[in-house]
Amino acid sequence: MRAQIASGVRRYIKELKNGQLKINKSKIVADKRFDGKFLIETSDETLSMTDVVLGYKQLNDVEKAFRSLKTTLELRPNYHSRDDRIRCHIFLCFLALVLARIIESKTNLSWSRIRNEMNRIYVGEFRKHGKTISLMTELTKEQQSIFAAVDIKEPSTVVGIQLD
Repeated sequence: MRAQIASGVRRYIKELKNGQLKINKSKIVADKRFDGKFLIETSDETLSMTDVVLGYKQLNDVEKAFRSLKTTLELRPNYHSRDDRIRCHIFLCFLALVLARIIESKTNLSWSRIRNEMNRIYVGEFRKHGKTISLMTELTKEQQSIFAAVDIKEPSTVVGIQLD
């Protein structure tokens, strides 16, 4: 039975001799004094307590940003063997995150909502009498406001004309 109990809960459960489980209420009460608190350890003795805490919070922000890269921006690992390619990949991921945050800030929309809205823009090709014309779908009001918020000129409806 013990293997089925989550590890974080296990310390609050006692297994009796007859196999029954009992909640260890005294352990719960004793551990309540740590609720809402955390312990940070550093090997750099020159840092003040404030600097250590700020460093930890900044680390937390960076970790959130990388989680955002993986979820919101849907970026996945890319395996590179050369150092210059690894640095370039990290730089591009960071740049993508910065741009996403700037656009979120200027539009007051989530990146997910912005991406979904912009993914609704399509270009269709029409061919007739040896000519191909590429036309973009008409922009919605929300798409127009996104372009305006980031100071990007709305694209033309006619994307291209080609004579075959």
